[in-house]
Amino acid sequence: MRWQDSRRSSNIEDRRAGGGFGSRSGRIGSLLPIIRFLLGSNIGRVVLGLGVVAYFMGYNPLALLNLDTSHPTANIQATQNEQEKENFAFVSAVLAQTEDVWGKIFQEHGATYSQPNLVVFRDQVRSACGFASSQSGPFYCPADHKVYLDLGFFDELAKVHKADGDFAQAYVIAHEIGHHVQNLSGTLDRINKLKARSNNAIEQNALQVRVELQADCYAGIWAKHVNSRLEDGDINEALNAASAIGDDTLQRKFQGHVVPDSFTHGSSKQRMEWFKKGFLSGKIEACAF
Repeated sequence: MRWQDSRRSSNIEDRRAGGGFGSRSGRIGSLLPIIRFLLGSNIGRVVLGLGVVAYFMGYNPLALLNLDTSHPTANIQATQNEQEKENFAFVSAVLAQTEDVWGKIFQEHGATYSQPNLVVFRDQVRSACGFASSQSGPFYCPADHKVYLDLGFFDELAKVHKADGDFAQAYVIAHEIGHHVQNLSGTLDRINKLKARSNNAIEQNALQVRVELQADCYAGIWAKHVNSRLEDGDINEALNAASAIGDDTLQRKFQGHVVPDSFTHGSSKQRMEWFKKGFLSGKIEACAF
């Protein structure tokens, strides 16, 4: 996939510093041991008092100790390796492409596309939908209109699921953006209401499968619209990724047997079919269910 010369999105939040908790309360919590130490002596209390005065005068007292936590992104970027830097740039480029594609599609339908933010985190993160670890995989939170991604998932995709290639990674991002499209169009709200009316777990799972397959279809639409940037084998990479993370494939790999009634994302065959449906048509109407 040719992406290096494409524009980068500005709708990215880098929360890799501090384990994904970039909040002020989290930063203060990390300073508590230092504060306790300073309070333990007369000199320490004087230093602490001067620090408070300096803070209210507009100076950052932490800079004197080389403990400035006001720019966590800058700190983490100084230590990240080249591969992680490239992955971050790649995610930004793919996100920008989804913005362009869906912005145009929404405009054609007389609507305005509200661009989501993509949060890059490490290990754990707190969203408006609750706390999540990297083990949850990439996810979309409709409550804050944000996609959450630990870049380490790309390694897992290649090594654990045998779905390598940059377009396999791009497919995952496009799928999550597909959920944002569903949120804007009211699909997620409609499905959630249907699930709330049902006390049957099998019915609820079936409804969720429809949501996930439509997101795959939307990912296919995105791929159709960036066709000029695709290289030989890219679509096969996406299809391989769709197959590798199908419910039946994952259940067979990790529990040794398949339970169709427990599917929440669809079988490998279904996921590939819905991606192809979107890719072949390029039209949002083709993804209706």
